[in-house]
Amino acid sequence: MTKELAGMYAALMTALDDAGEFDPVRQRALNDYVLRQGLAGLYVGGSSGESGLLDRAELEAQQAVVAESAKGRAGRLIAHVGMPSLRDSIHLARNAQRLGYQALSALPPHAYPFSDEEIFAYYRDLAAATDLPLIVYEVPVRTGRPIALDMLVKIMGLPNVAGIKFTSTDLFKFSMLKRRCPEKVFFFGFDEIYAAAGALGAEGGIGTTYNLLGKLYVALDAALKSGDLARAQELQDISQVFVEALLDIGVLPGMKAGFAAIGIDVGPTRAPMLLRGTDGAARMAEVMARPDISAWLA
Repeated sequence: MTKELAGMYAALMTALDDAGEFDPVRQRALNDYVLRQGLAGLYVGGSSGESGLLDRAELEAQQAVVAESAKGRAGRLIAHVGMPSLRDSIHLARNAQRLGYQALSALPPHAYPFSDEEIFAYYRDLAAATDLPLIVYEVPVRTGRPIALDMLVKIMGLPNVAGIKFTSTDLFKFSMLKRRCPEKVFFFGFDEIYAAAGALGAEGGIGTTYNLLGKLYVALDAALKSGDLARAQELQDISQVFVEALLDIGVLPGMKAGFAAIGIDVGPTRAPMLLRGTDGAARMAEVMARPDISAWLA
């Protein structure tokens, strides 16, 4: 099933009510929008979903609401279950399996400066906790350091490990890892440079901005696979304009302001995360109204 997981996945956001609590009603509206975009599926409960600010019960509730929304619709579900505690990660993994998710993923343990061997043991135990394929994760911007190439190869060799979400600009390392583990599936996690990784053999992407512009990323991936590099660059340029605006006002608050601008209320981000500047919402509304952006809305 490893290569069957390939494709473009929205790193699904989490809808909150006005008080900052998980809101199943708003989550269903968000799910419906994202599921209409022709993506390969949803990546549920990751950093884009504010998982570092949610507790295990909220993440379980979100898993259930998303599984309900996806029932009878095209697309696969990958549950991100990486929490600071291995115990909680395993609990989330088993909950996702009960709900019918097709795969799991997890950040490396990140609450402390864990050694490579501790990271390996975490993935070993998590991979053994269910029979679902596991997508491991290289994300130095979140964990504070890269995992050594040899250790990544060792982790990728664990039973049930199907592939990796590679969220690093070290594309030489990406290529070396891909050559060493050709049977695994490789996802890339930086939306704004997906074309570069796609040209080097990424078999899919998992990204935050896919929530709003999933159709664009599906087209970008298709252009790469057909060898139309000019079209891929054109689409990546649009993506970069969008990401640049988000970086200026805050990625997740900006994404939520973007949803508000098109009439979908997914609530605020959870404190202490805030939209930057007094005009952030207005600036995001202007971005969403750009013809090159609005053309890709679902």
